[in-house]
Amino acid sequence: MNSETKIHSNDSVPAACQNCKKDFIIEPDDFSFYEKIKVPPPTFCSECRFQRRIMFKNEMVFNKRECDLCGKSLISICNPENIPKVFCHKCWWSDKWDTGDYYLDYDSNKNFFEQLKELQQKTPFEQKITDYATVINSDYINYAGSCKNCYLIFNADFCENVYYSSILAHVQDSADLLMASAELSYGSIDIDGSRIYFSENCSDCINIWYCKNCIGCNDCFGCMNLIKKNYYIYNQPYTKEEYNKKIKELELHKYSTHLEIKKIIYDFWKKFPHRYMYGRMNKDATGDYVFNSKNAKDCYQGRFMEDSAYCQFVTLATVRDCYDLSGWGNGAELCVDSSNCGEGVSRVNYSVTTWANCRNVEYGMYVINCNNCFGCLNLRKKEYCILNKQYTKEEYFTLRDEIIASLEKNPYIDRKGRVWKYGEFIPYDVCPFSYNESVANQYFPLNKDEIENLGFSYTEPKKPNYQKTIEIENIPDSINDISDNFVDEIIQCSCGKFYKIAEGELQLLKRFGIPIPRQCFDCRHMIRIRRTNLPYFYNRVCDKCGESIRTSYSPDRLEIIYCEKCYQQEVY
Repeated sequence: MNSETKIHSNDSVPAACQNCKKDFIIEPDDFSFYEKIKVPPPTFCSECRFQRRIMFKNEMVFNKRECDLCGKSLISICNPENIPKVFCHKCWWSDKWDTGDYYLDYDSNKNFFEQLKELQQKTPFEQKITDYATVINSDYINYAGSCKNCYLIFNADFCENVYYSSILAHVQDSADLLMASAELSYGSIDIDGSRIYFSENCSDCINIWYCKNCIGCNDCFGCMNLIKKNYYIYNQPYTKEEYNKKIKELELHKYSTHLEIKKIIYDFWKKFPHRYMYGRMNKDATGDYVFNSKNAKDCYQGRFMEDSAYCQFVTLATVRDCYDLSGWGNGAELCVDSSNCGEGVSRVNYSVTTWANCRNVEYGMYVINCNNCFGCLNLRKKEYCILNKQYTKEEYFTLRDEIIASLEKNPYIDRKGRVWKYGEFIPYDVCPFSYNESVANQYFPLNKDEIENLGFSYTEPKKPNYQKTIEIENIPDSINDISDNFVDEIIQCSCGKFYKIAEGELQLLKRFGIPIPRQCFDCRHMIRIRRTNLPYFYNRVCDKCGESIRTSYSPDRLEIIYCEKCYQQEVY
């Protein structure tokens, strides 16, 4: 939006995104929200705002290094090339240091964001983002809390014995899930229930395989759009005895069986109408994968949201009166354009990883239990701080106003000419992670040239020094032929990465009767993401009645897309 555009609460105002140059609309209810929390309207479209927030989040790329306080060997999301100082969990949370010891005096002759970058190079980061005191035997998890015996899970709370999964709450004894609250489940997307395998968008189901859009179903295989059905195969009813006999004949313990099923199932699902969005228990909600929400506009993969817009990855109740919040919730309110914030936070703006009842925090990064802080990093239990330096209440508000005025008069301009005033998120140049390390590369994938042409940073992935011990084609077809010492084998994925089967993962696979996966975790995770609808929303019409709908299915998609009314008439 150019500087001449005025705020009119009763009008929709067109704007051109600074980043992608596409037009976007700022609606009257958006203006009302910005007026309510006293911040300017954005100059980036909602997609680019989402992309830049999740650039500041590295979930899965770990580095081996040492704690800069105690010298202990550790794994960290912080690449030494970008973040010089890292403390282990125990040291970071200890009283051995004072977070206020690392600060800068604000220099009015320098741009504020340049000083924020300088402070970033000075303060110690925690090795990973976990609720350290609630994590048991789960060293390789990130953005997680209250977890036990878990491995490579992310955006997760209250999980036990879970492997290779993301966006979870209350999951047990499961692996390879995306968006789940379940137990004894594997290889599925957007599920809640028990014993759900290779299924998508299923709720309150038990013991189903390769099902999609099913609710309250038990003992079903390869089904679509069923409600409260038992013993169905490819949407056809069977007796219990017939069903069990046919499932046994499938030999689901064999990898070759699953290859044949996947050749059939995705085309079979396309024969049925799809609801324009995935969601349940909503009122006046748009977006996709939205649940138990009210007045939620263009949200994605979120639950328990109210009077909010453009939010993603909300996993714990609740989020109220928030715009552009990318995870996680748990009592967040009145926040704008922030990432990974929750646990009672209020009025957290343009911040990253801020939690534990923070109030009135702006441009914060890794700020915990703080009030009235501006441009602070790795800070705990402080108040009235700017660039981590303590001020009196009167000094704080005077200097805050001075910095905001300075950003308006002399904004930060990045290498691609994008202008960063107060009211925009933290500039790309201050991001502590390279683009290809971040979550952004999962939802907005770019190659090295594209990353650098857009003015983002790129880090060459480290080449692993492993030797595979078994060829993929030599892995036994059936899980029944896998011995316990298979956990010692090193496998090379077709992408070139090496992987092993974890001991707990193998126990689950044997318990479920599911064969050894032939792709590494990264590839399996990306396959699941590509199976979901991505966070782009389109205006199109229902394929049955012609009613206008707002959906993440682009007009050129092949699926049959119905509005809510037509879908209800067809399925229920």
